Amino acid sequence: MSLAKQSHPDLVHFALAVGGFAIGTTEFATMSLLPYFSRDLGIDAPTAGHVISAYALGVVLGAPLIAVLAARISRRSLLIGLMGVFALANGLTGLVPSYHAMLASRFFSGLPHGAYFGVAMLVAASLVPSERRAQASARVLMGLTIATIVGVPAANWLGLVVGWRWSFGIVALLALLTALLVALFAPHQPPAKDASPLRELGALRNRKVWMTLAIGAVGFGGLFAVYTYLATTLLEVTRADPAIIPLVFAVFGAGMTTGLVVVPRFVHHGLMRTAGWLLLWSAVMLALYTLAAPNLWLVMLDVFAIGLGGALGPILQTRLMDVAGEAQTLAAALNHSAFNVANALGPLLAGFVMAAGFGVASSGVVGAGLALAGLAIWSVARR
Repeated sequence: MSLAKQSHPDLVHFALAVGGFAIGTTEFATMSLLPYFSRDLGIDAPTAGHVISAYALGVVLGAPLIAVLAARISRRSLLIGLMGVFALANGLTGLVPSYHAMLASRFFSGLPHGAYFGVAMLVAASLVPSERRAQASARVLMGLTIATIVGVPAANWLGLVVGWRWSFGIVALLALLTALLVALFAPHQPPAKDASPLRELGALRNRKVWMTLAIGAVGFGGLFAVYTYLATTLLEVTRADPAIIPLVFAVFGAGMTTGLVVVPRFVHHGLMRTAGWLLLWSAVMLALYTLAAPNLWLVMLDVFAIGLGGALGPILQTRLMDVAGEAQTLAAALNHSAFNVANALGPLLAGFVMAAGFGVASSGVVGAGLALAGLAIWSVARR
């Protein structure tokens, strides 16, 4: 019997979470490293921001494209290949000589992101009883949330001490480690005999799939609206010491991690009901953010509560497993494209409101509106 077949699900989940940690570190740390690489490459901050957008675009386009084209590749082989590409792309990012080269390398880095998480969650869920699928999916996603607590501050420190390029080099090594762990521990799951790109594309004809994706694309936007402008709010409204800002972000990440640990334990036979409660919870906590912003202790408590709403991710992922039929890989990958749409939508709308003169703390009100809009979509989907 092979080592993969003997492996405990916990080992597989850990291996997959290491990949989530690598992805989360490079995705969020790039924002904190922006001042360093913009100065080194001789570009201003707004131009450097295009690098972050290039990564998000790679995620949105790469997730469905890879899921369809790789329909006949075994999941373990696909995960290893995706981490190999991710390692190469991040390694190249650490070597880029110019802004345009970095733009290309970050787009390249984003391509495997959504497909990796989608396939990894399918593998994780396949190893446990059906009532524990949400927990298994959450374990993979936990790698990303732990990255916001540990990986991002570490990458930022590394960028300050020895240079931003080393941060991407470390991510490349983590990706290679993930590929090795997956090769050692993940089970071999051959594709179905009738697997094909056309069968995966069948998900696009499924109304339930689109409704589930829409819940995440809109409802999750509120969390990103607050997260994006949190540092600015802390400086301009809370009047916090700049040194305390990383701690507040860590509290946010701790809230997301806690949500992933706790919430999926109570969702069996009630996925959609749990999603509805999470959206309502998020709407209330996001609305309170605007009131809590002037007080450091209140805003820390509130961002922890907002982070708990991140548990919506594995809930929607598990819902897609139930409604996607034979197009599991594409639906799972599209879930992460939807989250990146939310990542763009939330900050964009909050920026419009702030530009209209409502203040940076208004991001909480915008976030609450998006959570309620997601709840409206949820109500239609449930019916």
